[in-house]
Amino acid sequence: MSNLPRVIIPHPHVRVDQKVLGGSPYVAGSRVPVRRLISAYRSGTSVEKLLLRYPQLTPSQVLDALSFALDNPEVIEADLEQEAVQLETRKSKVKPAVQQAQFDFLTEHEPPKAAT
Repeated sequence: MSNLPRVIIPHPHVRVDQKVLGGSPYVAGSRVPVRRLISAYRSGTSVEKLLLRYPQLTPSQVLDALSFALDNPEVIEADLEQEAVQLETRKSKVKPAVQQAQFDFLTEHEPPKAAT
């Protein structure tokens, strides 16, 4: 369950519902979290590339989601932080599927002696 701050400025293409994505803001009509779009945008991904990556979204949905993130920075930062904690928790619970063999490369092997 989400403990995000209250949305100060609502946007027409963004929804927040505790039953969808654990309460993270998402683009209406999709399951695309706003945090995904703003993170990619902050990293230098253009709106055009976001539209290619998320073909189910319209330009107005992407731009509105980015505007939502800019208008509600506390919500997005809290959502990103919550996601980071969840990912770290999952990482610590995952066990390696295959144990790697240990090789002792420090022992020297003598070459076979030539027959005389």
